[in-house]
Amino acid sequence: MRKLLLASAATLLAAGTAFAQPAKQVAAPGSIVVHLNGYFQYGFGAYGASNMGSDAAGYKLNSTGTFGDFRLYPGFDGQTASGIWYGFQGELRTLVSNAGQGKNNNSTNGNGFAGLYVQRAYGYIGMPEYGFVRFGQTDSAFTLSQTGVIESFGDGAQFNADGGAVMLLPSAPGNFIYADYSHLYTTDKIVYETPAVETLGGKLSGIIGFEPNSNGIKEGYASAGSANGANAASIANGSNSRRRNTLDVSATYANQMSGFANKVSISYLHGSPLGSTNGLYLDSKGNTIAPYGYDELSVFQAGAQTTYAGLTVGGNLKWGQVEDGYDFKPKGARNALGYIVGASYNIGPYTVGASYFNEQSSGKYVPGTTTTARTLSEYGVAAGANYQLAKPIGLFVQYLYGHQHQPTTVSGDRSNTQEQVIAAGATLKW
Repeated sequence: MRKLLLASAATLLAAGTAFAQPAKQVAAPGSIVVHLNGYFQYGFGAYGASNMGSDAAGYKLNSTGTFGDFRLYPGFDGQTASGIWYGFQGELRTLVSNAGQGKNNNSTNGNGFAGLYVQRAYGYIGMPEYGFVRFGQTDSAFTLSQTGVIESFGDGAQFNADGGAVMLLPSAPGNFIYADYSHLYTTDKIVYETPAVETLGGKLSGIIGFEPNSNGIKEGYASAGSANGANAASIANGSNSRRRNTLDVSATYANQMSGFANKVSISYLHGSPLGSTNGLYLDSKGNTIAPYGYDELSVFQAGAQTTYAGLTVGGNLKWGQVEDGYDFKPKGARNALGYIVGASYNIGPYTVGASYFNEQSSGKYVPGTTTTARTLSEYGVAAGANYQLAKPIGLFVQYLYGHQHQPTTVSGDRSNTQEQVIAAGATLKW
């Protein structure tokens, strides 16, 4: 029984990391191996921001706070007697909830409960020589093939977390520069990963995925006239976040040369908005500003990285019709463009790293109006260090600086925001 509950190194998962098929099958032919991996992170941080004051209701932010995250990874890997690999991977994690309510949350009668929710849940089947098929709530090509985004230092996520140090910032910069984003991988889809083919002194592989809608498992229902319908082809006034018929493809090439482990990848993501009318732009008071429509989601990604003697250096570029959070952009608004560069160095139990990203998108700009500038500019710097005290537990320090700028004449809107946080904590994985 103990062997069934122990996780292999191939399936030990870190928070925020895209789930991949095991590089080495852990189950012998005709058997399965059950896993119950876990992740817990907790830290304390101090921060400062240009928007820490109050705009309404007399609120003012404290300059120190704690953060943390807890995740469980249940699953199993199996192999048939004929050599077919198959299995299941899941991710359960703590819910982001309202402040000051303990377990009673999001409820006026005190019966609410902020507990675990399903982030990923998928099965897979295949063989190394033929490739693997994933099915369920899972990552797809755009996420799995992200290359050059270095997140292996500090709290392990930098600006791409809903449980890390970035949660202490009042309004952190957006992050379409990170493809391992929950709006992409918490939806149902079918994904095919090709086998790696030997070519040009290295290995070439590809991934293709299809997502009929942007619902997860047991989300929505096929009720005529319901905006919540899982099979809805359109909804009145549209949605800037709900997708349909999303397709993504990628190609990755990796090789080893003179001690360098190199990898390059390209990928493309396309999805259609869920809307039947052009709808209307509304201001903060509900007044109509201008008609609108949404462009289709159309995003390109290219990345490269190399590792030598413990040093990893990489960069990634994304561009296209997209908004922060992988939302649809309004028709007439500018396309988005972003890049990130980073490096990390590992020697024994020590790791240090840093990254910098810069991106431009349309932000709060409303086509046909002049109150807000056309471009939201955002950038962020992350630096961190880690000490692996023992295999299950590591200590870290993390520093983040973020900046957002979009000039506006709208009263109460902040057009130039700067924020920073320094934090320390511990991460436990099993």
